[in-house]
Amino acid sequence: MSTDTMSSEDTISERPTWNSGGEFLMSCIAMSIGLGNVWRFPFTAYENGGGAFLLPYIVCLFLVGKPVYYLETVIGQFSSKQPVELYAHLAPILKGIGAGQILGVSGVGTYYYFPWAHCKPEWESDMSECVSVGKAAKNRSIQSISSSELWYTNAVLKQTTDINNGIGLPDLQLSIFLLVTWSVLFLITIKGIRSSGKAAYFLALFPCVIMCTLLIRTVTLEGSVNGILYFLKPQWKMLVEPKVWYNAITQCFFSLAIASGNLVMYASYNCFTHNVYRDAMIVTTIDTITSLISGITIFGVLGNLAHTLKVEVNDVVSGGGAKLAFVSYPDAISRFKHVPWLFAILFFAMLFVLGIGSLIGTNVCALSAIKDVYPMVEDWYVSAAICLVGFLFGLVYVTPGGEFVLVTVDYFLGTFLPFALVILEMLAICWWYGVENVCLDIEFMCERRVGSYWRICWSLITPLILIAVFVYCLLSMQPLKNGKYEVPKMLMMVGWSLFALGILQPVLHWIIFLFTNRKMGFKQAVRESLSFKSWGPQNSYLRADWRQFKVKRLEEVTSTNKSWFVRKIKFLLSMR
Repeated sequence: MSTDTMSSEDTISERPTWNSGGEFLMSCIAMSIGLGNVWRFPFTAYENGGGAFLLPYIVCLFLVGKPVYYLETVIGQFSSKQPVELYAHLAPILKGIGAGQILGVSGVGTYYYFPWAHCKPEWESDMSECVSVGKAAKNRSIQSISSSELWYTNAVLKQTTDINNGIGLPDLQLSIFLLVTWSVLFLITIKGIRSSGKAAYFLALFPCVIMCTLLIRTVTLEGSVNGILYFLKPQWKMLVEPKVWYNAITQCFFSLAIASGNLVMYASYNCFTHNVYRDAMIVTTIDTITSLISGITIFGVLGNLAHTLKVEVNDVVSGGGAKLAFVSYPDAISRFKHVPWLFAILFFAMLFVLGIGSLIGTNVCALSAIKDVYPMVEDWYVSAAICLVGFLFGLVYVTPGGEFVLVTVDYFLGTFLPFALVILEMLAICWWYGVENVCLDIEFMCERRVGSYWRICWSLITPLILIAVFVYCLLSMQPLKNGKYEVPKMLMMVGWSLFALGILQPVLHWIIFLFTNRKMGFKQAVRESLSFKSWGPQNSYLRADWRQFKVKRLEEVTSTNKSWFVRKIKFLLSMR
Protein backbone atom coordinates (compact mmCIF):
# COMPACT_ATOMS: atom_id res chain seq x y z
CA MET A 1 0.00 0.00 0.00
CA SER A 2 1.55 3.27 -1.07
CA THR A 3 2.04 6.07 1.42
CA ASP A 4 0.60 8.72 -0.90
CA THR A 5 -2.88 7.29 -0.38
CA MET A 6 -2.71 7.75 3.35
CA SER A 7 -3.91 10.70 5.33
CA SER A 8 -1.84 12.20 8.11
CA GLU A 9 -4.14 10.53 10.65
CA ASP A 10 -3.54 7.15 9.05
CA THR A 11 0.21 7.71 9.05
CA ILE A 12 0.22 8.48 12.76
CA SER A 13 -1.82 5.39 13.61
CA GLU A 14 -0.12 3.10 11.09
CA ARG A 15 1.04 -0.19 12.54
CA PRO A 16 4.39 -1.70 11.55
CA THR A 17 4.37 -4.16 8.64
CA TRP A 18 6.53 -7.10 7.65
CA ASN A 19 9.72 -6.12 5.80
CA SER A 20 8.69 -8.57 3.08
CA GLY A 21 5.97 -11.07 2.28
CA GLY A 22 8.49 -13.83 2.90
CA GLU A 23 8.71 -12.89 6.58
CA PHE A 24 4.97 -13.37 6.99
CA LEU A 25 5.05 -16.72 5.19
CA MET A 26 8.05 -18.02 7.14
CA SER A 27 6.61 -16.77 10.44
CA CYS A 28 3.37 -18.65 9.76
CA ILE A 29 5.32 -21.80 8.83
CA ALA A 30 7.47 -21.53 11.97
CA MET A 31 4.34 -21.08 14.10
CA SER A 32 2.40 -23.95 12.52
CA ILE A 33 5.25 -26.45 12.25
CA GLY A 34 5.89 -26.93 15.94
CA LEU A 35 5.82 -29.48 18.71
CA GLY A 36 2.25 -30.27 17.68
CA ASN A 37 3.65 -31.91 14.53
CA VAL A 38 6.42 -33.79 16.31
CA TRP A 39 4.54 -35.29 19.25
CA ARG A 40 0.88 -34.26 19.26
CA PHE A 41 -0.01 -35.47 15.75
CA PRO A 42 1.70 -38.90 16.08
CA PHE A 43 0.22 -39.38 19.56
CA THR A 44 -3.27 -38.39 18.40
CA ALA A 45 -2.95 -40.85 15.52
CA TYR A 46 -1.54 -43.43 17.95
CA GLU A 47 -4.61 -43.08 20.21
CA ASN A 48 -7.09 -43.21 17.33
CA GLY A 49 -6.02 -46.35 15.54
CA GLY A 50 -2.96 -45.21 13.60
CA GLY A 51 -3.78 -45.09 9.90
CA ALA A 52 -7.51 -44.85 10.57
CA PHE A 53 -6.89 -41.32 11.80
CA LEU A 54 -5.40 -40.10 8.53
CA LEU A 55 -8.65 -40.05 6.57
CA PRO A 56 -10.63 -38.05 9.19
CA TYR A 57 -7.67 -35.70 9.55
CA ILE A 58 -7.44 -34.99 5.81
CA VAL A 59 -11.23 -34.57 5.55
CA CYS A 60 -11.30 -32.20 8.53
CA LEU A 61 -8.33 -30.32 7.12
CA PHE A 62 -10.24 -29.50 3.93
CA LEU A 63 -13.65 -28.92 5.52
CA VAL A 64 -12.55 -27.12 8.70
CA GLY A 65 -8.80 -26.45 8.90
CA LYS A 66 -8.19 -24.70 5.59
CA PRO A 67 -11.46 -22.68 5.59
CA VAL A 68 -10.87 -21.35 9.13
CA TYR A 69 -7.17 -20.69 8.44
CA TYR A 70 -7.91 -18.69 5.29
CA LEU A 71 -10.78 -16.82 6.97
CA GLU A 72 -8.64 -15.73 9.94
CA THR A 73 -5.75 -14.52 7.80
CA VAL A 74 -8.17 -12.65 5.52
CA ILE A 75 -9.97 -10.76 8.27
CA GLY A 76 -6.67 -9.98 9.99
CA GLN A 77 -5.17 -8.49 6.84
CA PHE A 78 -8.37 -6.67 5.90
CA SER A 79 -8.72 -4.94 9.28
CA SER A 80 -5.00 -4.49 10.13
CA LYS A 81 -5.89 -5.12 13.77
CA GLN A 82 -4.97 -7.64 16.46
CA PRO A 83 -7.73 -10.04 17.61
CA VAL A 84 -9.27 -8.03 20.46
CA GLU A 85 -9.49 -4.83 18.43
CA LEU A 86 -10.60 -6.68 15.30
CA TYR A 87 -13.69 -8.15 16.94
CA ALA A 88 -14.38 -4.90 18.80
CA HIS A 89 -14.47 -3.07 15.44
CA LEU A 90 -16.53 -5.77 13.75
CA ALA A 91 -19.12 -5.32 16.53
CA PRO A 92 -18.38 -4.26 20.13
CA ILE A 93 -20.34 -7.21 21.50
CA LEU A 94 -17.80 -9.56 19.87
CA LYS A 95 -14.71 -8.09 21.56
CA GLY A 96 -14.58 -10.91 24.11
CA ILE A 97 -13.95 -13.52 21.39
CA GLY A 98 -10.51 -12.02 20.77
CA ALA A 99 -9.84 -11.72 24.50
CA GLY A 100 -10.80 -15.36 25.02
CA GLN A 101 -8.49 -16.46 22.21
CA ILE A 102 -5.55 -14.61 23.75
CA LEU A 103 -6.31 -16.19 27.14
CA GLY A 104 -6.32 -19.65 25.58
CA VAL A 105 -3.11 -19.25 23.61
CA SER A 106 -1.39 -17.67 26.60
CA GLY A 107 -2.16 -20.77 28.64
CA VAL A 108 -0.67 -22.99 25.94
CA GLY A 109 2.34 -20.67 25.68
CA THR A 110 3.36 -21.38 29.31
CA TYR A 111 4.30 -25.01 28.60
CA TYR A 112 6.51 -25.24 25.60
CA TYR A 113 27.97 -40.95 25.85
CA PHE A 114 23.96 -40.58 25.72
CA PRO A 115 22.25 -40.87 29.12
CA TRP A 116 19.11 -42.42 27.64
CA ALA A 117 20.97 -45.24 25.84
CA HIS A 118 21.88 -47.32 28.89
CA CYS A 119 19.93 -48.63 31.86
CA LYS A 120 20.65 -47.76 35.48
CA PRO A 121 19.94 -50.20 38.32
CA GLU A 122 17.67 -47.75 40.15
CA TRP A 123 15.36 -47.62 37.12
CA GLU A 124 14.33 -51.28 37.42
CA SER A 125 11.81 -52.94 39.72
CA ASP A 126 10.33 -56.37 40.38
CA MET A 127 7.50 -55.52 37.98
CA SER A 128 9.52 -54.17 35.04
CA GLU A 129 12.79 -54.70 33.20
CA CYS A 130 14.87 -51.89 31.67
CA VAL A 131 16.14 -52.67 28.17
CA SER A 132 19.20 -50.75 26.94
CA VAL A 133 19.44 -49.53 23.35
CA GLY A 134 20.55 -52.31 21.04
CA LYS A 135 19.76 -55.05 23.60
CA ALA A 136 16.91 -57.54 23.71
CA ALA A 137 14.55 -58.18 26.58
CA LYS A 138 15.78 -60.93 28.93
CA ASN A 139 12.70 -61.70 31.01
CA ARG A 140 9.49 -62.20 29.02
CA SER A 141 7.41 -62.73 32.22
CA ILE A 142 7.59 -59.06 33.32
CA GLN A 143 7.05 -55.74 31.54
CA SER A 144 9.94 -54.53 29.37
CA ILE A 145 10.54 -50.76 29.23
CA SER A 146 13.17 -49.06 27.08
CA SER A 147 15.99 -47.14 28.75
CA SER A 148 14.90 -44.06 26.77
CA GLU A 149 11.47 -44.01 28.40
CA LEU A 150 12.83 -44.60 31.89
CA TRP A 151 15.45 -41.90 31.39
CA TYR A 152 12.72 -39.42 30.40
CA THR A 153 10.33 -40.23 33.27
CA ASN A 154 12.85 -40.91 36.06
CA ALA A 155 15.93 -38.80 35.28
CA VAL A 156 14.45 -35.80 33.47
CA LEU A 157 10.91 -35.28 34.78
CA LYS A 158 11.37 -37.09 38.10
CA GLN A 159 7.71 -37.82 37.45
CA THR A 160 5.23 -38.67 40.18
CA THR A 161 1.99 -40.57 39.62
CA ASP A 162 0.13 -39.05 42.59
CA ILE A 163 -0.35 -35.30 43.11
CA ASN A 164 -2.98 -35.43 45.84
CA ASN A 165 -0.38 -34.04 48.24
CA GLY A 166 0.82 -31.39 45.78
CA ILE A 167 2.81 -31.22 42.56
CA GLY A 168 6.16 -30.65 44.28
CA LEU A 169 8.84 -28.02 43.78
CA PRO A 170 10.35 -26.98 40.42
CA ASP A 171 13.46 -28.91 39.39
CA LEU A 172 16.50 -26.62 39.44
CA GLN A 173 18.05 -27.91 36.20
CA LEU A 174 14.81 -27.70 34.25
CA SER A 175 14.12 -24.25 35.71
CA ILE A 176 17.45 -22.99 34.40
CA PHE A 177 16.69 -24.36 30.93
CA LEU A 178 13.24 -22.77 31.12
CA LEU A 179 14.84 -19.42 31.95
CA VAL A 180 17.23 -19.76 29.00
CA THR A 181 14.28 -20.49 26.69
CA TRP A 182 12.31 -17.42 27.74
CA SER A 183 15.47 -15.29 27.53
CA VAL A 184 16.02 -16.38 23.93
CA LEU A 185 12.37 -15.65 23.18
CA PHE A 186 12.75 -12.18 24.66
CA LEU A 187 15.78 -11.42 22.45
CA ILE A 188 13.90 -12.56 19.32
CA THR A 189 10.78 -10.52 20.09
CA ILE A 190 12.53 -7.50 21.62
CA LYS A 191 11.29 -5.33 18.72
CA GLY A 192 8.11 -7.22 17.91
CA ILE A 193 7.75 -8.39 14.32
CA ARG A 194 10.65 -6.20 13.26
CA SER A 195 13.02 -8.59 15.01
CA SER A 196 11.02 -11.85 14.95
CA GLY A 197 10.49 -11.58 11.18
CA LYS A 198 14.23 -11.72 10.57
CA ALA A 199 14.56 -14.93 12.61
CA ALA A 200 11.58 -16.57 10.87
CA TYR A 201 13.58 -17.99 7.96
CA PHE A 202 15.84 -20.04 10.23
CA LEU A 203 13.00 -21.00 12.58
CA ALA A 204 10.94 -22.34 9.65
CA LEU A 205 13.60 -24.11 7.55
CA PHE A 206 16.00 -25.63 10.09
CA PRO A 207 13.46 -28.09 11.64
CA CYS A 208 12.38 -29.30 8.19
CA VAL A 209 15.95 -30.27 7.29
CA ILE A 210 16.44 -32.19 10.55
CA MET A 211 13.07 -33.97 10.21
CA CYS A 212 13.98 -35.21 6.73
CA THR A 213 17.37 -36.41 7.99
CA LEU A 214 15.75 -38.38 10.83
CA LEU A 215 13.19 -39.86 8.43
CA ILE A 216 15.93 -41.21 6.16
CA ARG A 217 17.69 -42.79 9.14
CA THR A 218 14.50 -44.22 10.62
CA VAL A 219 13.44 -46.21 7.55
CA THR A 220 16.76 -48.09 7.69
CA LEU A 221 16.17 -49.40 11.25
CA GLU A 222 15.19 -53.03 11.70
CA GLY A 223 11.48 -53.46 12.35
CA SER A 224 10.65 -49.88 11.36
CA VAL A 225 8.45 -51.07 8.49
CA ASN A 226 6.03 -52.70 10.95
CA GLY A 227 5.59 -49.41 12.79
CA ILE A 228 5.10 -47.44 9.59
CA LEU A 229 2.52 -49.94 8.34
CA TYR A 230 0.71 -49.69 11.68
CA PHE A 231 0.58 -45.92 11.17
CA LEU A 232 -0.58 -46.05 7.55
CA LYS A 233 -2.89 -49.10 7.62
CA PRO A 234 -6.50 -47.90 8.02
CA GLN A 235 -8.68 -49.48 10.69
CA TRP A 236 -12.00 -48.72 9.04
CA LYS A 237 -14.10 -49.52 12.12
CA MET A 238 -12.60 -46.47 13.83
CA LEU A 239 -14.16 -44.14 11.24
CA VAL A 240 -17.59 -44.51 12.84
CA GLU A 241 -16.25 -43.30 16.20
CA PRO A 242 -17.16 -39.60 16.68
CA LYS A 243 -14.16 -39.29 19.03
CA VAL A 244 -11.81 -39.83 16.09
CA TRP A 245 -13.38 -36.94 14.17
CA TYR A 246 -13.29 -34.70 17.23
CA ASN A 247 -9.58 -35.41 17.69
CA ALA A 248 -8.97 -34.77 13.99
CA ILE A 249 -10.53 -31.31 14.24
CA THR A 250 -8.70 -30.39 17.45
CA GLN A 251 -5.43 -31.54 15.90
CA CYS A 252 -6.08 -29.16 12.99
CA PHE A 253 -6.64 -26.36 15.48
CA PHE A 254 -3.47 -27.05 17.42
CA SER A 255 -1.23 -27.73 14.44
CA LEU A 256 -2.39 -24.81 12.28
CA ALA A 257 -2.69 -22.42 15.26
CA ILE A 258 -6.23 -21.49 14.24
CA ALA A 259 -8.69 -20.11 16.82
CA SER A 260 -5.74 -18.76 18.80
CA GLY A 261 -5.64 -15.17 17.53
CA ASN A 262 -2.07 -15.60 16.30
CA LEU A 263 -3.00 -15.88 12.62
CA VAL A 264 -5.17 -12.78 12.82
CA MET A 265 -2.33 -10.91 14.49
CA TYR A 266 0.33 -12.01 11.99
CA ALA A 267 -1.90 -11.20 8.99
CA SER A 268 -2.72 -7.76 10.43
CA TYR A 269 0.89 -6.72 9.74
CA ASN A 270 0.57 -7.47 6.00
CA CYS A 271 0.17 -4.86 3.33
CA PHE A 272 -3.50 -4.51 2.42
CA THR A 273 -3.15 -6.09 -1.03
CA HIS A 274 -0.85 -8.97 -0.02
CA ASN A 275 -1.70 -12.33 -1.63
CA VAL A 276 -2.76 -14.00 1.60
CA TYR A 277 -4.63 -16.77 -0.25
CA ARG A 278 -1.38 -18.13 -1.69
CA ASP A 279 0.34 -18.09 1.69
CA ALA A 280 -2.60 -19.79 3.44
CA MET A 281 -2.52 -22.66 0.93
CA ILE A 282 1.26 -23.04 1.21
CA VAL A 283 1.30 -23.12 5.01
CA THR A 284 -1.60 -25.55 5.42
CA THR A 285 -0.07 -27.91 2.83
CA ILE A 286 3.44 -27.82 4.32
CA ASP A 287 2.03 -28.32 7.81
CA THR A 288 0.17 -31.45 6.72
CA ILE A 289 3.20 -32.91 4.95
CA THR A 290 5.37 -32.23 8.00
CA SER A 291 2.86 -33.96 10.28
CA LEU A 292 2.87 -37.02 8.03
CA ILE A 293 6.69 -37.10 7.92
CA SER A 294 6.81 -36.82 11.69
CA GLY A 295 4.21 -39.56 12.10
CA ILE A 296 6.07 -41.93 9.79
CA THR A 297 9.33 -41.24 11.63
CA ILE A 298 7.81 -41.70 15.08
CA PHE A 299 6.02 -44.92 14.17
CA GLY A 300 9.10 -46.21 12.37
CA VAL A 301 11.02 -45.85 15.62
CA LEU A 302 8.14 -47.43 17.56
CA GLY A 303 8.31 -50.39 15.19
CA ASN A 304 12.03 -50.71 15.88
CA LEU A 305 11.48 -50.46 19.64
CA ALA A 306 8.73 -53.09 19.46
CA HIS A 307 11.10 -55.37 17.54
CA THR A 308 13.78 -54.90 20.20
CA LEU A 309 11.42 -55.40 23.15
CA LYS A 310 9.60 -58.30 21.43
CA VAL A 311 6.17 -56.70 21.89
CA GLU A 312 3.46 -55.24 19.66
CA VAL A 313 3.78 -51.68 18.34
CA ASN A 314 0.87 -50.38 20.43
CA ASP A 315 2.54 -51.72 23.60
CA VAL A 316 5.83 -49.88 23.18
CA VAL A 317 5.19 -46.64 25.07
CA SER A 318 3.03 -46.51 28.21
CA GLY A 319 1.32 -43.15 27.97
CA GLY A 320 1.83 -40.71 25.16
CA GLY A 321 2.08 -37.04 24.38
CA ALA A 322 5.58 -35.70 24.74
CA LYS A 323 6.93 -39.19 25.44
CA LEU A 324 6.68 -40.04 21.76
CA ALA A 325 9.11 -37.21 20.99
CA PHE A 326 11.31 -37.41 24.07
CA VAL A 327 11.49 -41.21 24.14
CA SER A 328 11.24 -42.45 20.56
CA TYR A 329 13.37 -39.83 18.79
CA PRO A 330 16.27 -39.97 21.30
CA ASP A 331 16.20 -43.75 21.04
CA ALA A 332 16.50 -43.52 17.26
CA ILE A 333 19.43 -41.12 17.50
CA SER A 334 21.30 -43.37 19.92
CA ARG A 335 21.18 -46.10 17.24
CA PHE A 336 23.00 -44.01 14.65
CA LYS A 337 26.31 -45.64 13.78
CA HIS A 338 28.02 -42.44 12.70
CA VAL A 339 28.40 -39.28 14.85
CA PRO A 340 25.29 -39.89 16.99
CA TRP A 341 26.35 -37.00 19.25
CA LEU A 342 25.97 -34.60 16.32
CA PHE A 343 22.46 -35.81 15.54
CA ALA A 344 21.58 -35.57 19.24
CA ILE A 345 22.60 -31.92 19.26
CA LEU A 346 20.70 -31.24 16.04
CA PHE A 347 17.60 -33.08 17.28
CA PHE A 348 17.29 -31.22 20.57
CA ALA A 349 18.16 -27.99 18.80
CA MET A 350 15.28 -28.76 16.43
CA LEU A 351 12.88 -29.27 19.35
CA PHE A 352 14.08 -26.02 20.85
CA VAL A 353 13.61 -24.15 17.56
CA LEU A 354 10.15 -25.68 17.05
CA GLY A 355 9.06 -24.53 20.49
CA ILE A 356 10.47 -21.04 19.99
CA GLY A 357 8.86 -20.71 16.55
CA SER A 358 5.42 -21.56 17.93
CA LEU A 359 5.84 -19.48 21.07
CA ILE A 360 6.82 -16.34 19.16
CA GLY A 361 3.28 -16.06 17.81
CA THR A 362 1.85 -16.16 21.32
CA ASN A 363 4.34 -13.59 22.57
CA VAL A 364 3.83 -11.16 19.70
CA CYS A 365 0.04 -11.58 19.88
CA ALA A 366 0.03 -10.57 23.55
CA LEU A 367 2.52 -7.79 22.82
CA SER A 368 0.31 -6.45 20.02
CA ALA A 369 -2.78 -6.45 22.25
CA ILE A 370 -0.97 -4.56 25.01
CA LYS A 371 0.63 -2.06 22.59
CA ASP A 372 -2.77 -1.18 21.12
CA VAL A 373 -3.91 -0.16 24.62
CA TYR A 374 -0.60 1.42 25.73
CA PRO A 375 1.07 2.55 22.47
CA MET A 376 3.69 4.71 24.22
CA VAL A 377 5.29 1.77 26.06
CA GLU A 378 8.48 0.48 24.41
CA ASP A 379 8.29 -2.93 22.74
CA TRP A 380 11.10 -4.38 24.80
CA TYR A 381 9.40 -3.45 28.09
CA VAL A 382 6.26 -5.31 27.05
CA SER A 383 8.18 -8.30 25.70
CA ALA A 384 10.23 -8.53 28.90
CA ALA A 385 7.10 -8.46 31.06
CA ILE A 386 5.41 -11.17 28.95
CA CYS A 387 8.48 -13.41 29.07
CA LEU A 388 8.85 -12.94 32.83
CA VAL A 389 5.22 -13.90 33.45
CA GLY A 390 5.58 -16.86 31.06
CA PHE A 391 8.67 -18.07 32.92
CA LEU A 392 7.00 -17.84 36.32
CA PHE A 393 3.94 -19.75 35.18
CA GLY A 394 6.17 -22.24 33.36
CA LEU A 395 7.81 -23.26 36.64
CA VAL A 396 4.65 -25.24 37.39
CA TYR A 397 5.46 -27.63 34.54
CA VAL A 398 8.98 -28.49 35.74
CA THR A 399 7.72 -29.94 39.01
CA PRO A 400 7.33 -33.73 39.53
CA GLY A 401 3.58 -33.38 39.02
CA GLY A 402 3.89 -30.83 36.25
CA GLU A 403 2.77 -33.20 33.52
CA PHE A 404 -0.66 -33.45 35.15
CA VAL A 405 -0.92 -29.66 34.97
CA LEU A 406 0.25 -29.70 31.34
CA VAL A 407 -2.40 -32.24 30.37
CA THR A 408 -5.09 -30.16 32.09
CA VAL A 409 -4.03 -26.83 30.55
CA ASP A 410 -3.59 -28.42 27.12
CA TYR A 411 -7.10 -29.86 27.25
CA PHE A 412 -9.03 -26.90 28.62
CA LEU A 413 -7.08 -23.93 27.20
CA GLY A 414 -5.34 -25.55 24.25
CA THR A 415 -8.18 -27.67 22.89
CA PHE A 416 -11.61 -27.21 24.49
CA LEU A 417 -11.62 -23.40 24.74
CA PRO A 418 -10.39 -22.76 21.15
CA PHE A 419 -13.02 -25.22 19.91
CA ALA A 420 -15.81 -23.29 21.63
CA LEU A 421 -14.43 -19.89 20.58
CA VAL A 422 -14.00 -20.86 16.93
CA ILE A 423 -17.72 -21.75 16.85
CA LEU A 424 -18.53 -18.26 18.13
CA GLU A 425 -16.07 -16.86 15.59
CA MET A 426 -17.71 -18.68 12.67
CA LEU A 427 -21.22 -17.78 13.80
CA ALA A 428 -20.27 -14.11 14.24
CA ILE A 429 -18.36 -13.69 10.98
CA CYS A 430 -20.09 -16.11 8.63
CA TRP A 431 -23.68 -16.16 9.86
CA TRP A 432 -24.09 -12.74 11.46
CA TYR A 433 -21.80 -10.44 9.48
CA GLY A 434 -22.41 -12.77 6.55
CA VAL A 435 -20.33 -14.78 4.11
CA GLU A 436 -21.53 -12.49 1.31
CA ASN A 437 -19.95 -9.52 3.07
CA VAL A 438 -16.77 -11.50 3.74
CA CYS A 439 -16.49 -12.44 0.06
CA LEU A 440 -16.97 -8.80 -0.99
CA ASP A 441 -14.26 -7.75 1.47
CA ILE A 442 -11.88 -10.32 -0.03
CA GLU A 443 -12.76 -9.30 -3.59
CA PHE A 444 -12.08 -5.65 -2.78
CA MET A 445 -8.83 -6.39 -0.95
CA CYS A 446 -7.30 -9.08 -3.17
CA GLU A 447 -9.11 -8.32 -6.45
CA ARG A 448 -10.18 -11.96 -6.82
CA ARG A 449 -13.54 -13.66 -6.56
CA VAL A 450 -13.99 -16.24 -3.83
CA GLY A 451 -14.62 -19.75 -5.15
CA SER A 452 -17.66 -21.88 -4.36
CA TYR A 453 -15.60 -24.23 -2.15
CA TRP A 454 -14.92 -21.45 0.35
CA ARG A 455 -18.46 -20.07 0.16
CA ILE A 456 -20.09 -23.44 0.86
CA CYS A 457 -17.66 -24.31 3.66
CA TRP A 458 -18.03 -20.94 5.40
CA SER A 459 -21.80 -20.83 4.96
CA LEU A 460 -22.75 -24.38 5.89
CA ILE A 461 -20.22 -27.18 6.20
CA THR A 462 -17.62 -25.76 8.59
CA PRO A 463 -19.98 -24.21 11.18
CA LEU A 464 -22.29 -27.25 11.21
CA ILE A 465 -19.42 -29.72 11.62
CA LEU A 466 -17.95 -27.68 14.46
CA ILE A 467 -21.28 -27.46 16.28
CA ALA A 468 -22.07 -31.17 15.83
CA VAL A 469 -18.66 -32.34 17.04
CA PHE A 470 -18.68 -29.93 20.00
CA VAL A 471 -22.09 -31.20 21.13
CA TYR A 472 -20.79 -34.77 20.87
CA CYS A 473 -17.77 -33.81 22.96
CA LEU A 474 -20.00 -32.44 25.73
CA LEU A 475 -22.27 -35.49 25.73
CA SER A 476 -19.45 -38.06 25.74
CA MET A 477 -16.96 -36.37 28.06
CA GLN A 478 -14.85 -38.79 30.10
CA PRO A 479 -12.41 -38.31 33.00
CA LEU A 480 -9.17 -36.65 31.86
CA LYS A 481 -6.06 -38.81 32.19
CA ASN A 482 -2.30 -38.34 32.16
CA GLY A 483 -1.31 -41.61 30.54
CA LYS A 484 -3.06 -44.24 32.64
CA TYR A 485 -3.46 -42.00 35.70
CA GLU A 486 -6.62 -39.92 36.19
CA VAL A 487 -6.25 -36.17 36.72
CA PRO A 488 -7.35 -35.24 40.30
CA LYS A 489 -10.74 -33.58 40.73
CA MET A 490 -9.22 -30.42 42.21
CA LEU A 491 -7.09 -29.91 39.10
CA MET A 492 -10.15 -30.57 36.93
CA MET A 493 -11.98 -27.82 38.79
CA VAL A 494 -9.12 -25.45 37.99
CA GLY A 495 -9.36 -26.47 34.34
CA TRP A 496 -13.10 -25.83 34.21
CA SER A 497 -12.58 -22.46 35.90
CA LEU A 498 -10.05 -21.45 33.25
CA PHE A 499 -12.42 -22.58 30.51
CA ALA A 500 -15.28 -20.59 32.05
CA LEU A 501 -13.07 -17.52 32.29
CA GLY A 502 -12.26 -17.79 28.58
CA ILE A 503 -15.72 -18.61 27.24
CA LEU A 504 -17.37 -15.85 29.31
CA GLN A 505 -15.08 -13.15 27.91
CA PRO A 506 -17.67 -12.02 25.30
CA VAL A 507 -20.29 -11.56 28.04
CA LEU A 508 -17.87 -9.76 30.36
CA HIS A 509 -16.68 -7.37 27.65
CA TRP A 510 -20.26 -6.71 26.54
CA ILE A 511 -21.22 -5.77 30.12
CA ILE A 512 -18.19 -3.48 30.33
CA PHE A 513 -19.18 -1.82 27.03
CA LEU A 514 -22.75 -1.24 28.20
CA PHE A 515 -21.51 0.20 31.49
CA THR A 516 -18.96 2.58 29.92
CA ASN A 517 -21.61 3.80 27.44
CA ARG A 518 -24.49 4.00 29.93
CA LYS A 519 -24.93 7.74 29.33
CA MET A 520 -26.39 7.12 25.87
CA GLY A 521 -29.12 4.95 27.39
CA PHE A 522 -29.39 1.18 27.63
CA LYS A 523 -31.26 0.62 24.34
CA GLN A 524 -28.89 2.83 22.35
CA ALA A 525 -25.86 1.19 23.96
CA VAL A 526 -27.18 -2.24 22.96
CA ARG A 527 -27.72 -1.01 19.38
CA GLU A 528 -24.17 0.34 19.29
CA SER A 529 -22.77 -2.95 20.58
CA LEU A 530 -24.49 -4.77 17.70
CA SER A 531 -23.40 -2.32 15.01
CA PHE A 532 -20.90 -3.09 12.21
CA LYS A 533 -20.29 0.61 11.47
CA SER A 534 -16.68 0.57 12.75
CA TRP A 535 -15.70 -2.33 10.49
CA GLY A 536 -13.58 -1.76 7.42
CA PRO A 537 -10.01 -1.13 6.23
CA GLN A 538 -7.90 0.95 8.60
CA ASN A 539 -6.90 3.45 5.91
CA SER A 540 -9.59 6.14 5.51
CA TYR A 541 -9.25 6.37 1.70
CA LEU A 542 -9.48 2.61 1.31
CA ARG A 543 -12.47 2.58 3.65
CA ALA A 544 -14.30 5.11 1.46
CA ASP A 545 -13.54 3.12 -1.71
CA TRP A 546 -14.62 -0.10 0.02
CA ARG A 547 -18.00 1.37 0.97
CA GLN A 548 -18.62 2.55 -2.59
CA PHE A 549 -17.59 -0.88 -3.89
CA LYS A 550 -20.08 -2.66 -1.60
CA VAL A 551 -22.91 -0.30 -2.53
CA LYS A 552 -22.25 -0.96 -6.22
CA ARG A 553 -22.18 -4.74 -5.72
CA LEU A 554 -25.40 -4.62 -3.70
CA GLU A 555 -27.14 -2.68 -6.46
CA GLU A 556 -26.00 -5.28 -9.01
CA VAL A 557 -27.47 -8.10 -6.93
CA THR A 558 -30.82 -6.44 -6.20
CA SER A 559 -31.29 -5.30 -9.80
CA THR A 560 -31.56 -8.88 -11.07
CA ASN A 561 -35.07 -9.32 -9.59
CA LYS A 562 -34.25 -12.91 -8.65
CA SER A 563 -35.85 -14.59 -5.64
CA TRP A 564 -33.93 -14.81 -2.36
CA PHE A 565 -33.43 -18.57 -2.79
CA VAL A 566 -32.08 -18.26 -6.34
CA ARG A 567 -29.70 -15.47 -5.27
CA LYS A 568 -28.36 -17.64 -2.44
CA ILE A 569 -27.79 -20.63 -4.72
CA LYS A 570 -26.00 -18.48 -7.29
CA PHE A 571 -23.89 -16.97 -4.52
CA LEU A 572 -22.85 -20.36 -3.13
CA LEU A 573 -21.91 -21.54 -6.62
CA SER A 574 -19.98 -18.30 -7.23
CA MET A 575 -22.17 -17.40 -10.20
CA ARG A 576 -22.69 -13.82 -11.35
